[in-house]
Order: sequence, then structure tokens, then C-alpha cells
Amino acid sequence: MLDRTNHTLTDRVAALVRRVMVSQSIAKPIGPDDDLRACGLSSLGLVNLMLSVEAEFGLEVPEQEMTPVNFRTITRIVELVNTLSGQSALPG
Repeated sequence: MLDRTNHTLTDRVAALVRRVMVSQSIAKPIGPDDDLRACGLSSLGLVNLMLSVEAEFGLEVPEQEMTPVNFRTITRIVELVNTLSGQSALPG
């Protein structure tokens, strides 16, 4: 089991994004506000990212929230996780 006690929410989301991007053979650095689609994330990658976020944070993303806008950037994904977890005060 991975120890995540020293990881911020943003770090965890960034790690998920990197894993999905690498699985699609995209190795470029991604910043918190970079558009993931513009960086090469495909539709399949977007779906994998959504599923990874749900699994990582033990959340269920409601169907109406499963939009490209909510998964466009690392920052937006962090905001979504905060909203869904009901803990908007989590450190980013």
C-alpha cells in the first residue's frame, strides 16, 4: 500500500494524470493549468482519467459531472474532487 500522507490533493491528481498520459505514450510535462486535451489526451484517456479519479479518491462522479470541462486541467480535477468529497477546505 502506498503511503500518501505527505501528498497533497494536487500531487495525487497530478500523479493520476501523468499515469494516464504515459499510458497513451505522452511524456511531456503537464502543469496544473495545462489543457490536457491540447497536451494529447484522447477521449479514451479522458474516460480512463475519470475512472482513475473515482478509484483513487473513492468517489462516484455523477453523470452530469462527467464532462470534458471538469477534466480539462489538473486544477479543475482538484476542484471537482473537493466538491464531490464535500471538503472544499482540503489543501491543494
